[in-house]
Amino acid sequence: MTHRDEIRFLLNGRDIALNDVGAGQTLLDFLRLDRRLTGTKEGCAEGDCGACTVLVGRLHDGQLRYETVNACIRFLAMLDGCHVVTVEHLSGPDGRLHPVQQAMVDHHGSQCGFCTPGFVMSLYALWMQTPEPTEQQVESALQGNLCRCTGYEPIVRAAVAVSRYGTPASDHLNTERDHVTARLAALRDGRRVVTGPAENLGILPADVDDLARVLGEHPDATIVAGSTDVGLWVTKFLRPISPAVFIGHLDELKSIRTTDSGLTIGAGVTYSECQDAITGMFPHLAAYWDRIAGWQVRNMGTVGGNIANGSPIGDTPPVLIALGAQITLRCGNDRRDMPLQDFFIDYGKQDRQPGEFVESIHIPRAAPGQLDAAYKISKRRDEDISSVAAGLSVTVRDNTIQDCRIAFGGMAATPKRAATAEAALSGQPWGEAAFRAAAQALGDDFTPMTDMRASSGYRMLSARNLLLRFYLEHDAATDTPVQLATA
Repeated sequence: MTHRDEIRFLLNGRDIALNDVGAGQTLLDFLRLDRRLTGTKEGCAEGDCGACTVLVGRLHDGQLRYETVNACIRFLAMLDGCHVVTVEHLSGPDGRLHPVQQAMVDHHGSQCGFCTPGFVMSLYALWMQTPEPTEQQVESALQGNLCRCTGYEPIVRAAVAVSRYGTPASDHLNTERDHVTARLAALRDGRRVVTGPAENLGILPADVDDLARVLGEHPDATIVAGSTDVGLWVTKFLRPISPAVFIGHLDELKSIRTTDSGLTIGAGVTYSECQDAITGMFPHLAAYWDRIAGWQVRNMGTVGGNIANGSPIGDTPPVLIALGAQITLRCGNDRRDMPLQDFFIDYGKQDRQPGEFVESIHIPRAAPGQLDAAYKISKRRDEDISSVAAGLSVTVRDNTIQDCRIAFGGMAATPKRAATAEAALSGQPWGEAAFRAAAQALGDDFTPMTDMRASSGYRMLSARNLLLRFYLEHDAATDTPVQLATA
């Protein structure tokens, strides 16, 4: 197959074409070091502080959509066919401040100013989507932006007031939308892209069939979907990732299908892209989904990537295991299906052969009488890694627990079902006694470790308490079942 050896994208108003882009080269380094666009800051270099926030526009089914991303962990090769917008692009032709910037000034939303460009870009994206946001929507949009000196109250006031300074309809990202859409469409040539030196090779397959061929040629390649995990391998651990195969641009991996049997999402679908579909079918995941990282990471990270990396503290595997999810793996033209719970073998080891990749995830619809819950325990409410994550699915008929699936993350070397606790519940009358017995049985299922996020004792106590919480929240025998605040 013929291939292209350069990355092509738009940067603010300019066409960019780059060859020899290494697999591990980040967008942030390119902006600051190569283009001297220093308004985009480097803070944490791990997608946590939001100082590096930029907007990336990409065509989805022919429609141009802009999203906030963390430039520090976004690899440059992933920008092929995209429009990158930095804070420098916000000012008008006469140099006047953008409405978001002026609102920040007038409402005293900046002190030292280091984090301010990132806040401005997040608020810009929010304003474009929701011109009159509620405070809750503002807070959700700013989950991925940290400020250590100003305080959030004046920033929230600025966000709520932006539309007094202008309207999104007159913003140049809207007035130029058709023009930019045409320019991005012209960049798409349907070819494989191979860039970088041999020791730092980056590959963008032409489509999913080409991805299967590429992995056949490079079976030990690093597959990069959203780079929210692999990005840290480069910025924090200085690990080589070559050859890296980037898949975030593949439309075939971004399908979302709702059928009578359930929900099937492609492995390249981001948390943000599937949020409406997954919380629509499983409402209990609405609050949980909003606690997965921050807005920028939800715009980048994928459910398939969260599964494929096999982390014992990944947010989605416990809740998906509890729902009985299955995954489809592909190698070449061959596919195989398996229950998600069987994919995880041991720490850092999954049932995935060389050249094989996760293609899709299927989540069956809830059965009659099925009660579901998802819980996350972490040191910080927003944008934090789980100390304990739990998914519970209990089917009750005639006041008897007919079936149950309980899965935890952070309690073992892999996301894992609590088989002994499930056995303690199955067949028992619905009641507090059954759940207290199941909570005690967790000691036979798990021996959690102590680390910087939580002690072994804390993890076990939290897990047991979550079982009791599930009972209290779903006990229909009381006039008003207990509804606890989100953990």
